[in-house]
Amino acid sequence: MRELTVLVTASGAPGTAALLRALRENGERTLRLVGTGMSERAIGRHLCDAFHVVPAGSDPGFAEAVLDLCRREGVDAVLPQSSYDLLSLAEARELFDGVAALLVSAPEAIRRSNDKAETYALLDRIGVRGPAWRRVQGGDAVAAAARELGYPERDVCMKPVFSSGSRGFRVLSASADRREQLLSNRPGVAEAMRLEDLVELLGENETELLVMELATGGERTVDGFARGGRILLGHPKTREAMRAGLAMYFRTLDDPALMETAARIVAELELDHFFNIQLVGEHVIEINPRISTIVYQEDLNLPYLGVKHALGEISEEELRALAARVRPGRVALRYFDQVEWDSA
Repeated sequence: MRELTVLVTASGAPGTAALLRALRENGERTLRLVGTGMSERAIGRHLCDAFHVVPAGSDPGFAEAVLDLCRREGVDAVLPQSSYDLLSLAEARELFDGVAALLVSAPEAIRRSNDKAETYALLDRIGVRGPAWRRVQGGDAVAAAARELGYPERDVCMKPVFSSGSRGFRVLSASADRREQLLSNRPGVAEAMRLEDLVELLGENETELLVMELATGGERTVDGFARGGRILLGHPKTREAMRAGLAMYFRTLDDPALMETAARIVAELELDHFFNIQLVGEHVIEINPRISTIVYQEDLNLPYLGVKHALGEISEEELRALAARVRPGRVALRYFDQVEWDSA
């Protein structure tokens, strides 16, 4: 088979090392890797065959920078890792025609997924359970929304309407103890807050926020690959052992009901390529139209299969047939590693 070159954006993200290894160790062909990131201090610089610093995904010049790299490096496919990279690439899809395959959904699907209020409205509309929610601006509106949702008797939570992962997420709890947090918590822990403290911090800030019912229970995701709003291959998994906002332990599940829920969401958004749907307890809390953490198998390499499909090397029917290979109970343990080099 001919050699492929794949460009992976945000190659300093937590799942980068495992993703790059899976792409390289595909068992079929030599695969050349080009990494990008906003800083030289990205692990992709050390694990890819080539690495380039690019602007942030929100920068107007980001898509053009990636397009230029595709031409210079002879890239066959672009695999974005960060939510912040998706929209600018999707809006420039026509520029990439004949240059490289872009593994991104349509711009409107990305906008609807990244707007968390739109996400929850969509869930309400199609009858998929999500948390009760209010979209607000400013401290007074946050306070009113929190009380409507049961505060102070019930804990609630909030996050920006437009954010990625756990960025900006806070639990609002009347029992939050700032002295205990100061004396006991590690630096960097996203601590619970009292509503009055949050209102004081926010003032009349116009950032759009979601105030939500606090979903509780185990965390699960459905990770997969879709085309035209149809899931071609995927499976549920757990998210466990949280550390600094990142899950460190994952276990593949056999759960047809979860797959049916995911299928309804993917169809409504008409998603293409990789997706990740996150649940806490029975509530869907997030839809990510991008690749996320994968539980890899030696006979089921989802990132590589997604690249092959984007390049027309494997059909929808062939991908669907591979669902039988998913092994429930397969476990992934994330851990910290490091590389060394002499800077002089």
